[in-house]
Amino acid sequence: MFNEIADFLYRFALCFVPLFAAVDAVGLLPLFLSLTEGLTPTVKQRVLWQMVLTASSVVIVFVVVGQVVLQFLGITIADFMVAGGTMLFIVAMNDLFATDKGRPHLDAESLGAVPLGVPLTVGPAVLTTVLLLANQYGKLPALSAALANVVLAAALFSVAARIERFLGRDGVRTMSKIASLLMASIAVMMIRKGILGILHDAHVL
Repeated sequence: MFNEIADFLYRFALCFVPLFAAVDAVGLLPLFLSLTEGLTPTVKQRVLWQMVLTASSVVIVFVVVGQVVLQFLGITIADFMVAGGTMLFIVAMNDLFATDKGRPHLDAESLGAVPLGVPLTVGPAVLTTVLLLANQYGKLPALSAALANVVLAAALFSVAARIERFLGRDGVRTMSKIASLLMASIAVMMIRKGILGILHDAHVL
């Protein structure tokens, strides 16, 4: 029994580290501040719960039936990258070029699901990583490590208000613009890798 637990914890650790890098909760903190700027603490808390539920649900479904469904539909991870990257790019551009007067805000009712839950917290990189780890170390360790990282990201986001108070309103707005530029860069990277993956699969490269 002890050996089984030790083996599980070992495989969990092997899965947790690469997934921690893939989720990049620390890097997402400025994006969370940007997307939730102006929301009340109560609404932010609801957004966090929605993010956890959405991200966790996507991970669970993807680990259990993801590979079969993708193969059946003919969808590749590269396709996921292009679609997710395009979505992120549109959100980033809207925020980057909007003025305070006419600045569009994402609907708080769905903000936790899209884009916070998917594709920011759980995007193509995380789904690809968890699928590979599930094949290598087993579905349970990979799934547990992925869910642990989602909860860890939510815990970090929950202290974002303290950071916001420390930086001040102008500081947060400056960070918001920088975060939007970072989000656009991440989106371009996802699209680029997705296109390269599609070309590679088509034996063009």
